[in-house]
Amino acid sequence: MASEPLELPVIDMSKSRTHRDKMSQSLVDALENVGFLAIDNVEGLDFDILLRSCKWFFKQPYEKKKCLLRKQWNPENKNMFRGYFPVIQGEPSRKEGFEFGPVYQKFDSKTTRAPWIYEENVWPEEDGAIAFKSELTKAFDVMHNTAMEILRLAARGIGIDESAFIGLFDDKPLTTFRMIHYPTWERSPPEVCLLDNGKVITTPEHTDTGFMTLLATFGYSGLEVMTADGCWAAVTPRSNSLVMNIGDVFSRMLGGRFRATRHRVVDIGEDRFSFPFFLEPSFNADIGLNFLTKYTGNGPEHVSELYGPWVFHQYKYVKKHFEYRVLPDV
Repeated sequence: MASEPLELPVIDMSKSRTHRDKMSQSLVDALENVGFLAIDNVEGLDFDILLRSCKWFFKQPYEKKKCLLRKQWNPENKNMFRGYFPVIQGEPSRKEGFEFGPVYQKFDSKTTRAPWIYEENVWPEEDGAIAFKSELTKAFDVMHNTAMEILRLAARGIGIDESAFIGLFDDKPLTTFRMIHYPTWERSPPEVCLLDNGKVITTPEHTDTGFMTLLATFGYSGLEVMTADGCWAAVTPRSNSLVMNIGDVFSRMLGGRFRATRHRVVDIGEDRFSFPFFLEPSFNADIGLNFLTKYTGNGPEHVSELYGPWVFHQYKYVKKHFEYRVLPDV
């Protein structure tokens, strides 16, 4: 049975100043009822550059990418948390990726609970075809600023101070920018990736773990989300637009008011590229239950909990992501 097409609700960032109240309510409505939406007119974001960066990187010879592998795949490398990860045969997720994050010049490694989280990014050797590092770090800043504005609008829409969520990201947030390549199959897909309807899974159904995801799909199909009635819907691609959804931690902080929606990626019969920006709070950010009680004075007592220990436990032991299984406990 084919998935029904889904046109996502749209938020136009060019109107965030002129139609702020209307945008705030539209955003909240989408997050409460769909959990996914499209973000149009993000100022300063060049989708062509992002796609060219993806294609350039993943076309590099393996020996070049090997220098960027995480330590678990190349013991000669020092990077444990960022860098390149390969397609792993036998895993239900069929993808390779490259990750980087913000750089923090000043932190005390002796008192930091998990100093490997703040390791330096690793970058490929450039050949002049594209200014890979500078373009991607510039795009990182654009995505972060866009996410902060979305959070201000969300707070406004639920009737609390616009800055309520911003403080969670003030002190060295753990945000990750990841480019992904879903390669074509070299042989028949394993049974674990086959669905009853004949589709082939390249990323199994899941909810995102962190706070918010902003995803550049570059017009590729393949993303499917679970609707409120439990059916799968194929997200209709939208040119020069981001797909936004929230993760588990944001949903649980608000008592489930915003939906962390299950989604998956299905094979489209050709190489597919995407570029998700995973917005994550600071390691020591308080992401405990009943967050709104602090601002409204109503509801159950807020229960404090640190983001870092919670999220890495989720990655390693609950969701068991192959990229993070060997990371030290925090």
